[in-house]
Amino acid sequence: MKTIKTFVAVTALSLMSMGAFAQSISATGSTLDAAEAKIAAKAAEQGVNYSITSATVKNRVHMTAQLDK
Repeated sequence: MKTIKTFVAVTALSLMSMGAFAQSISATGSTLDAAEAKIAAKAAEQGVNYSITSATVKNRVHMTAQLDK
């Protein structure tokens, strides 16, 4: 029983720390390329990779991304 509790605790802490590495950022621009360039610059500044999670195009582009360390 103690082994199971330890395993559950370690798993929970591992998942929490993995979530702590991910950061969501957003940027706006007049085009998709401009918004993505801002996202890429923020990621490069922190030395991490990024994945675009959404982009909304109306009068301007609003883009969000997840930074992965």
